[in-house]
Amino acid sequence: MPNPIPDAARAFAQDWIAAWNARDLDAVLAHYSEDCTFASPFVAHFADEPGGRLAGKTSLRAYWAAALAALPALRSELVDVLTDVGCITILYRGRRGLTAEVFELGAGGKVVHGLALYAQAAQS
Repeated sequence: MPNPIPDAARAFAQDWIAAWNARDLDAVLAHYSEDCTFASPFVAHFADEPGGRLAGKTSLRAYWAAALAALPALRSELVDVLTDVGCITILYRGRRGLTAEVFELGAGGKVVHGLALYAQAAQS
């Protein structure tokens, strides 16, 4: 897939952050393919998956619904957007400090693989 157009990547990031801040799980999940995969150090806590990885939109929905229920004040602020061939990385500040979400995009610009990275202090 070609490098996302910078304006399109920024629009993706702004829409993704706005969906999270609105606590609109359907709008967040609209960015993902049905067979997406996702990894985060917090999957073990909220989804009881010790390996930290999820497969499929249904698993992702259950994980994020649990996280949203546990974190009623969740709010994020966009810092920057990075792009590469078929990828977007969103840097934002949130409850756990600086965070990077890395998205590998597939057909139609939907996320096929997501990876959440947190500042070291946030993981302890």
